[in-house]
Amino acid sequence: MTQTKKELVQAALNKQKVDRIPVGFWFHFLPSPERADALVKPELAAANIAGHRAFYEAFQPDFVKLMSDGYFIYPNQGLAEINSAADFARIRPLGENHPWIQQQVALVKQLQESFGQDVLTFYNVFSPARVLEWSLANWRQGWLGDLIAQDKAAVKAGLEVVASDLSDLSRLVIEQGGASGIYFSVQNIEDKRITQSVYEEVVAPVERQILGAANKAGKNNILHICGYEGHHNNLSWYKDYDAKAYNWAVKVEDIPLEEGRRIFGGKTVIGGFGNAATDLLYRGTPAEITAETTSILQAAGQQGVILGADCTVPADIDLDHLEWVRQAGRI
Repeated sequence: MTQTKKELVQAALNKQKVDRIPVGFWFHFLPSPERADALVKPELAAANIAGHRAFYEAFQPDFVKLMSDGYFIYPNQGLAEINSAADFARIRPLGENHPWIQQQVALVKQLQESFGQDVLTFYNVFSPARVLEWSLANWRQGWLGDLIAQDKAAVKAGLEVVASDLSDLSRLVIEQGGASGIYFSVQNIEDKRITQSVYEEVVAPVERQILGAANKAGKNNILHICGYEGHHNNLSWYKDYDAKAYNWAVKVEDIPLEEGRRIFGGKTVIGGFGNAATDLLYRGTPAEITAETTSILQAAGQQGVILGADCTVPADIDLDHLEWVRQAGRI
C-alpha cells in the first residue's frame, strides 16, 4: 500500500522505511520579509497565504514549511528603549493574547484548512537573538556582543522575556493552529566575543526553552541552523538540542548529510542542496540534478533523510528543478 504524503514524511522523521525519499523546499512569499509588518498592513498576511496556496497547487509538496512572512518584527515597545544591557529590565512579555501571536495562529489555521489535511506542516519560528535583529531599529553588527560584555545576566533576562512569547507562539500554532510542528531557526552570532561558552550561558537556554515548549505540544519539530548568505555555524553547538530532524547549510559548512547525522546522534536530516542562484539546484540540467540527488542518497542512505536545500530557495526557481529531485529520490 502506497504511503500518503503524511505517512511518507512521518516515516522519514521516524527513520522508518519509505516508499520514496520525501522532498522539502520553500521560499518567501513576500519581498523583503524582514521589513514586512502585517500588523500594520493586514494585506501582507493575505498575500502570504495566497503565496502558500499557489505554491501548494503548483508543486504539490510532500510537506510545507509555513512561512512567517509579515511577522518577523516583534512588536514589543520596550525594545525601543534598549540602549544598554540594563534597559532589558524594562521589557515585558506581550502575552499569548497579543495580536502578533494570535494573528500568526490564525494564519496557520487558514493554511491548515487549505492543505493541512494532506501534508505535515511546520511553522517558521526564529530564535530570540534573531528576533532582536529583525525588531530593533538600532541593531548593528556587534551590538548584542557589546551588551553581553556589559551585563550577561541582564541580556539573558531580556532574551527570556522574548523567549516566553516565542514559546507561547510555538505552542499555540501547534495546539490551536494545527501545525505539525515548528521549524526553529537558530544561528551562531557573528562576534568572536560570543564564544561557545558564552552562547551556552546566555543564548542556548532560551532556545532550548522554545524547543521544549514546542516538544510538549507536538514531537515533530525541526531545527534549522541558518547559513543564509554564507553565514558559518559550528553545528556541534546544537548537538544536544532536542529536535526530530535537523537542517543546516551543507554547502556553506561543507558538512554533508551523513556527517551531520553523526553530529546529531543519528537523527533525521534534511537538505543536501545549496539554495543560492549560483547552486546546482537553481541552474542545473535534469541530468545534473538527478545525478546529484543520486550521489547525496548514496552517501546519506535512504532512511532518516529528507531531500531539501540549505535554506529558502530563490522565489523565481523553476519548480521543475524541485520535481527532478523528487523523481530521482524514488527507490
